[in-house]
Amino acid sequence: FPVAIFSGQIAAALAMGNGVLAKPAEQTPAVAWRCVQLLHEAGVPRSALQLLPGDGAVVGAALTASDTLDGVCFTGSTTTAQVIHRAMAEHMDPRAPLIAETGGLNAMIVDSTALPEQAIRDIVASSFQSAGQRCSALRCLYVQEDVAETVLEMLYGAMDELHVGNPWELRTDVGPVIDADAQGDITAYIDAAEADGRVLKRMTPKGEGRFIGPTVIRVDGIAQMEREIFGPVLHVATFGADEIDAVIDAINATGYGLTFGLHTRIDDRVQHIVDRVEAGNLYVNRNQIGAIVGSQPFGGHGLSGTGPKAGGPLYLTRFATGIDVAAPSGELSLPGPTGESNRLSFHVRSNVLCLGPDTDAQVAAVEAQGATAMRADVAEGVMRLGRDAGIDAVVSDGGDEDARRIRRAIAARAGAIIPLLASDDVVIGLTLERHVCIDTTAAGGNASLLADTDE
Repeated sequence: FPVAIFSGQIAAALAMGNGVLAKPAEQTPAVAWRCVQLLHEAGVPRSALQLLPGDGAVVGAALTASDTLDGVCFTGSTTTAQVIHRAMAEHMDPRAPLIAETGGLNAMIVDSTALPEQAIRDIVASSFQSAGQRCSALRCLYVQEDVAETVLEMLYGAMDELHVGNPWELRTDVGPVIDADAQGDITAYIDAAEADGRVLKRMTPKGEGRFIGPTVIRVDGIAQMEREIFGPVLHVATFGADEIDAVIDAINATGYGLTFGLHTRIDDRVQHIVDRVEAGNLYVNRNQIGAIVGSQPFGGHGLSGTGPKAGGPLYLTRFATGIDVAAPSGELSLPGPTGESNRLSFHVRSNVLCLGPDTDAQVAAVEAQGATAMRADVAEGVMRLGRDAGIDAVVSDGGDEDARRIRRAIAARAGAIIPLLASDDVVIGLTLERHVCIDTTAAGGNASLLADTDE
């Protein structure tokens, strides 16, 4: 993943004709150096791609405080993305794009009709592969109370078969966490939960190293999770058969929207939940990690990122200006492995603040996309951005001074990072993407899932 994320962002920027200053995470400078070396050997000019390793608080801060950069592409925490956005608002062109993918509190629902063997396979993979160090990893598992005892018993048995150790060994299932700081933070979190009597299963790794044993912690629900724990830690809650909508509401209320998993054999339930869950990538009857290139464009919204999706049809447009792109609409069926359905659909941001100067034209353009438009002048708009959490985007065609004031007000907001758009960017800028992947073979070998009944 340090190679995939790093090289993917570089490739997109270079493909659209940009020069790139590549700043890797401070924990992974060696693979970044080798990636850049290989790209130079392949013919990418050194003047177009330069490596700047170092600590984020030093090198990253200096880069984002520069007025010579035209945009930033970032993968990491929501908090860091907000810090970057505030620095950009002060120093860069006020319309400079920030493309941020920022992780989340990803959930999975397992109902009483799910095939437990398949569910356990996917829970273990989603929670503990890569030692839980994937932004897409499962963090909170909701199991229907009717089958919770059976599912958890099987989960604990599967965990007992996992080998925690050196990744060079073929038998290893769970490797180390990234550094000593991560190990200390995760261990302290698990210890605190154990002191509260909430640890249901904790594996103890053997030998020395930065290892964390896969752990299961009981929670009342996702609202009890105050932050993402970036390691092999799974939180489990139960729900009643009549509480599934309340579970969805709780998941949406976190503000995160990256990945979501569902195990069920009821076709109507799939559609109902997919329609209601606010996540960028939804996976039905399979694991929720490891998006397949070309089949599953990846990325979330809300606290989980700005969009557009990496690998999606809109991604490259954010690395350039003046590109005429047709308005996306409806749903695309994407190629994928046999026995798997992959659908990418396009949706519209809800509430858009139009700040002129031609407010009438902006409102017309926004409403033509199906969004709700709100009018204000720049002064009123800046005030509304400070107090109204229900704004999903801002449209302004004013000069740089007005744009700077608006961008600062946007960056000062808590929560999701929203875009500042010019009228020419409304069509693409208001678009949200959602991908749904369904394992169509998961209904006990049947080609279609079970019909929902009241019986």
